[in-house]
Amino acid sequence: MSELQEESSRSTRDLILDEALHCFAERGYEGTSLNDIAAGVGIRRPSLLHHFASKEVLYGDVFERLLSEWLERLDTAIASPQAGWAKAELVLRAGFDLFADTPDYVRIMRREALDGGIHLGIDLSATLRPLFDKACDYFDEQMDQGTFRRHDSRHLLITGYGAILTYFSDAPFIDGLLDEEALTPNNIRDHCEHVVGFFRAALLTD
Repeated sequence: MSELQEESSRSTRDLILDEALHCFAERGYEGTSLNDIAAGVGIRRPSLLHHFASKEVLYGDVFERLLSEWLERLDTAIASPQAGWAKAELVLRAGFDLFADTPDYVRIMRREALDGGIHLGIDLSATLRPLFDKACDYFDEQMDQGTFRRHDSRHLLITGYGAILTYFSDAPFIDGLLDEEALTPNNIRDHCEHVVGFFRAALLTD
């Protein structure tokens, strides 16, 4: 299927969600209007309101799609029959691949974390806490078995979160440090391999 055919096969609702994600990521919630989003899709505001009753509803749906895709990828990695380092690497790469595919996800996640979830009306950390606790339990179990070196599993996960998200959210700043574009496929791959190698060295006992 060509790009033109793929674009035409997508629903107006999906196109609105795509454009809204980009606008919210670039300008933040307050800096984005429904008119901006409608113009980006090539429709008028009343047509947008036919699909989404308000900016609040649209933002919530954008974020729900983000979380759903993230959790789906992580669940697939977590459900893998692999164990030990192999499973940890799968989870790291799953998170990295999602944000490499859609860097706007990172920016909107960062904005919402900084704003404390006020635009969603939910506690973002509480929403993700069960997944966080499950990951901590896995790392603690592997440490107890001697598979991984002993670390504070909570801070280990927060370190991984930062190592992955910061590279994408701070890409314009990192461009200046690298003297080249951070988000090229080669540089993304190199950073992914660096993060994976760093955690492998930190965790494995042999």
